[in-house]
Amino acid sequence: MSLKDKVAIVGMGCSKFGERWDCGVADLAIESAYEAYEDAGVGPEDIEAVFVGQAYAPVGGLAASQVVDALKLGGIPLLRNENYCTSGHIALFEACMAVASGMFDVVMALGVEKLKDTGFPGLGAGRGMNPVTEARRTAPGSFALIATRYFEQYGLSYEEGRQTIGKIAVKNHRNGMLAPKAHFHKELTLEQVLSAPIVATPLGLLDCCGNSDGSACAIITRADNAKALRDDPIYVKGLGVAMDAMLPHHRPDFDWTSFNALRKSSSKAYAMAGIKDPRRELDLAEVHDCFTITEMLIYEDFGFSERGCARRDIDAGAFELSGDLPVNVDGGLKCFGHPIGASGLRMTYEIYKQLQHKVDDPRRQIANAARGLSHTFGGGPQISAVLIAGNETG
Repeated sequence: MSLKDKVAIVGMGCSKFGERWDCGVADLAIESAYEAYEDAGVGPEDIEAVFVGQAYAPVGGLAASQVVDALKLGGIPLLRNENYCTSGHIALFEACMAVASGMFDVVMALGVEKLKDTGFPGLGAGRGMNPVTEARRTAPGSFALIATRYFEQYGLSYEEGRQTIGKIAVKNHRNGMLAPKAHFHKELTLEQVLSAPIVATPLGLLDCCGNSDGSACAIITRADNAKALRDDPIYVKGLGVAMDAMLPHHRPDFDWTSFNALRKSSSKAYAMAGIKDPRRELDLAEVHDCFTITEMLIYEDFGFSERGCARRDIDAGAFELSGDLPVNVDGGLKCFGHPIGASGLRMTYEIYKQLQHKVDDPRRQIANAARGLSHTFGGGPQISAVLIAGNETG
């Protein structure tokens, strides 16, 4: 079954991301939800079901009830998922499927995460998610190994490789300067990126995204009902989710430069959307830049660059705001940080506003944007989620 043009996003909201010591999970959920209500021209009484993405609940079973209590959405179904960094996207996909099934007419998808005052360390040093298969593994350590292997396989010296991925950090921070809701507003030079303290060689501090607090929300309805709510709904064109059955690093055939989940999730979304050449048929993309090397690998696994040729495209400025496929035009995770359950919906918020030509700072508006992609990638990493949206049916 294809969901293409069967459901539409008619409202979205996004909180300010950052070190939100001034509020809790409930406040963040209210901030994004009430912007979405106002945007869609609906109220709490119109919502028939809520789908929540949150990776870290304070106590087992409490994540969904925190949201429904804060928003006073009693008497309706509320489902919460935790799927690593894709949790926000999965909540959105569940909402789309619920509407497409005919069970509901108007539903909410909300992602929220409060990391800063939990003491969440980011590195997770010495723990991992499995006491046998992930002992002592950290996210920077894993992606550092991937960067080292990529440099070796495609003939980049250590210095050339660091400069190449460093340009991604420079690009994203330049874009983030134009995003009022981002956590970090600091333009960087390549020299600053290269001279930052090493976290896991070859990744320096400024190759890594930060921890943040934040929330984002979407209101979904049937495509044939969307124009009754607003003149410029955004239609879902394609969805793709892929989960690796085991930690990729433990597969005998894993080459450390490409991920099955990335390739399969994007190909599913492209097939549903009818996209044959993503580099030319997409107008912009928001992808999971947890580390600069991750964004670089995504270019190739998503077909934005030919295999082994991402460096050439980075050097040519292909993914800059003025390039032929702008990527992470709001600064990405590098500037928003990564409140895990919120990120997928935050990235979709940027696509939604871009396709409506209503970005909060017109300096980052992509001219004539009609189709965009949002993406998250999480776990070992093992799971990848891709959404493609457009501003017209057909």
